[in-house]
Amino acid sequence: MEKKAHISLYWKCQLIGWSVAALYWSFEGWYHDGFRLDLAVIHFLLDVAMYILITHLYRNFATRNHWQDFPLDKLLWRMLIAIPVMGIFYALVTIGKLYLVRLWFMGIVTQSFVDFFNLNVLSILVAGFRLMAIWILAYHLYHYAKREIRLSVENARLELNFKQSQLDNLSAQLNPHFLFNALNTIKSLVYTSPDAAGRAIDLLSELLRSGLYKGDSMFIKLKEEIALVRDYLELESLRMEERLEYELDIDVSLSGLMVPRLCIQTLVENAVKHGVALEKHGGRIDLFIGEKDGFLIIRVLNPGQLEENKIIEGIGLRNLKDRLDHSYQQLATFRLSETQQKVCAEIKIPIR
Repeated sequence: MEKKAHISLYWKCQLIGWSVAALYWSFEGWYHDGFRLDLAVIHFLLDVAMYILITHLYRNFATRNHWQDFPLDKLLWRMLIAIPVMGIFYALVTIGKLYLVRLWFMGIVTQSFVDFFNLNVLSILVAGFRLMAIWILAYHLYHYAKREIRLSVENARLELNFKQSQLDNLSAQLNPHFLFNALNTIKSLVYTSPDAAGRAIDLLSELLRSGLYKGDSMFIKLKEEIALVRDYLELESLRMEERLEYELDIDVSLSGLMVPRLCIQTLVENAVKHGVALEKHGGRIDLFIGEKDGFLIIRVLNPGQLEENKIIEGIGLRNLKDRLDHSYQQLATFRLSETQQKVCAEIKIPIR
């Protein structure tokens, strides 16, 4: 089946808008003496072609300089400069067109170009300011509204992924197996080490509280996320004893940076569940957090191997990747790799 040519909304608006304006000017000329249909057609075609060219050149300039991505306050003063510049350009082109049409098609040369220019420049300049202001405002308001709609959709999706992450985290913490192991650990410690049992209860309650009552903020300070990770690892080490070792290498100068909630917690839980817990003799988890080339580097290593061509599996990791993509406009990355019989999960976040 033959594919039909598609005309974009932009070009439809350009053609329709300037055609309507040119027709209006032709009807105005209808009521003046000396109206000629052939000249009206020439003016119509020239007007549509010239003004589409002028505004299209502006559109290319604005797009090339990413004006459509600027916040409204930064865009506004650029528009205030662009409107008079475009209005002056409109006036020069229009006066030149009117004079040449009269010269070439009507043979009227009673006035020099300078006299013709001085006689008509003010009225045409005012009209140019008005028309260019309308076009520029309509163009940027359309793109601003389109951008706001896109951001609203992305924010809604990000919020949904964050809620899912919260549910995943809470589900993991309330998982009967996890809860049973934690309570069983506490029970055994009550008789052998009451202080350790009390500490385990504190850790479990803090983990549950973080999942239930920590609020709806999608970003928290790095030090708060690390505190949650420490509680989780300490509780798991009480349960797994010598089978779980961990080492944290953290640049404390980065503690105040904001990171997506539960991003590191998700990696560490995944390392315990799919790494250390599956090894007969357990293993060690290494958490590194530092800065390199303007990026926050979060790296979690655990024993194990990746299957060949393994992709990111599990709702938690998929949601983490989606949240990073939407939160940082594709500038943050998440990847799984294998190095020296260890699985490495790494997040790179641009430091803002």
